[in-house]
Amino acid sequence: MQRLIPNLLAAALALTAVPAMAAADLVLFNGKVFTAEPGQALAQAVAVQDGKILQVGSDAEIQALADANTQRIDLAGKVLMPGLIDTHSHPVVAAFDSMGANLQDEVKPLAELEQWIIEQDQAGRARAGDVISIAGTSSAYWDKAREMGQRFNQGRWADQPLVFSGIDGHTGWANNAMLKRLKIDAALVKGLSEQDRSFVGHEADFTPNGYFAESRWDKIRNEIPAPSQETMLKAAREAVKINNQYGVTAWMDAAANAGSDDSLFDFKATADSTGVLPLYRALAEKGELSAHVAALMLTNPKSRPQDLEVLATVMKQFEGVPNLTFPGIKVFADGILEFPGQTAAVIVPFKNSHKNGQLLIDPEHFGELVVAAEKRGWILHMHAVGDRAVREALNGVAYARKLSPTPVPHSIAHLQLVNPKEFPRFKQLGVIASMQLLWATGESYTVELVKPYISAFAYGYQYPARSLHNAGAVIAGGSDWPVSSPNPFNAIAQASTRKGPLGVLNAKESLDRQSMFYAYTLNAAKTLRLEQQIGSLAPGKQADLIILDRDVFKVSDDELFDTRVLKTFFAGKQVYAPAS
Repeated sequence: MQRLIPNLLAAALALTAVPAMAAADLVLFNGKVFTAEPGQALAQAVAVQDGKILQVGSDAEIQALADANTQRIDLAGKVLMPGLIDTHSHPVVAAFDSMGANLQDEVKPLAELEQWIIEQDQAGRARAGDVISIAGTSSAYWDKAREMGQRFNQGRWADQPLVFSGIDGHTGWANNAMLKRLKIDAALVKGLSEQDRSFVGHEADFTPNGYFAESRWDKIRNEIPAPSQETMLKAAREAVKINNQYGVTAWMDAAANAGSDDSLFDFKATADSTGVLPLYRALAEKGELSAHVAALMLTNPKSRPQDLEVLATVMKQFEGVPNLTFPGIKVFADGILEFPGQTAAVIVPFKNSHKNGQLLIDPEHFGELVVAAEKRGWILHMHAVGDRAVREALNGVAYARKLSPTPVPHSIAHLQLVNPKEFPRFKQLGVIASMQLLWATGESYTVELVKPYISAFAYGYQYPARSLHNAGAVIAGGSDWPVSSPNPFNAIAQASTRKGPLGVLNAKESLDRQSMFYAYTLNAAKTLRLEQQIGSLAPGKQADLIILDRDVFKVSDDELFDTRVLKTFFAGKQVYAPAS
């Protein structure tokens, strides 16, 4: 008994030294709380203090943390989740496109298309300087290049420059008035290298038909008069607003240092290559950046280790900007799979051209670039669409794994074709699969523009989400906005159904919604290297929260697709609610 009394006294003294838990600023209760913490059951309530999660638990536990000054929100049984995270987006460009004449991937008959353009021009939405510029054009138009020329190279269009930008970001079409301005003619096309000429649609005598891809498309796109900084700041503000509306509170900007006059596919970074970074800084300074932006520095696919220093110089210019981080670099390993582009690097040649597409990285030296990035603590985020590009991207990481004792979580985006031999390598190498599963649908892009041109074996593994998941890969969600909608719930539902207007695309590759909820929360946070700060509802993490209009755990896939966000909170402050 004599020994017990001093022990009790010491314990009492120790307890008096621990401050009582301060009251919460905000409690949300009476809900279904998905924390995104693995293995954790749905909770009822969340407490927030100073912009961070204070505690998650039962209504009684959380209500006990409130006092007279606490804001209380009764969820009335609604679902509460962490803010969603997009691991591959170009939101400022996307928002800018949405402010002008944008086809949004709709395919109109050419006569109807012409009338629509005239109406857009009359409404003041179509002009960039004196060029009529149309965004969001479907790749389905490119097979009609000759017909487009017959309509848009005469009459009112004979002297009016007109440009259609492909929604895929890799392709476009320009009329003769624009080509004349840029001095692009048969002689120029004939003098191009074989690779560059493959990026230009042309007749037998080398006369260009208006279609361009990859680096040659960049040269057209970059001659469209650039918008003002005021307009671009408006677009950046709109990008944040739209993302918050869809419950997105963080994203990876997949080419943040590239500007409107830069070539994306033959990019050569300089210390002045700051892209949209000044816009993010301006929003942050105004307190309007209600999202975490993980900015990737685009670098040339054939960059060598010494080329990374200039990217570090750009990063330093933006050190300390609130909510802006720099996880690493972005590299294009190849292009696109769809006809007529076919610039994706494939293992089995395309049936029509008998070519293997364009592998943009150099397999002999790419691993050296991965090692150099890891030495700086940077990730590589790699655009890889074709199965050969995926293989060579993984080979580069494998090279680094032999030399680097501290691997970092690199990621590969898109993954339209993946050879089964690569499935286990994602887990083995710690490479995250950043997938845009809104694209996993039976439609023109996957059926009409791909299926006739690739092997049946490869086609059977288009967007192989379940195969990668079953092999232990970490799946993260992304939109590639403006290529497709930034609404995560569209992609989450599509990952399960994989259905479209032309049928279901490889039903065996469907992925359940629970896995997709993690893909847009904790897994995505890992991709951005922010998992210690965001991605799940755990004490100490930032209070990025969304309240949904339906029970996403019970509704059908069709109903899940149409999920709406009722409120979005960033650091504990409401940043979105629909207008009443």
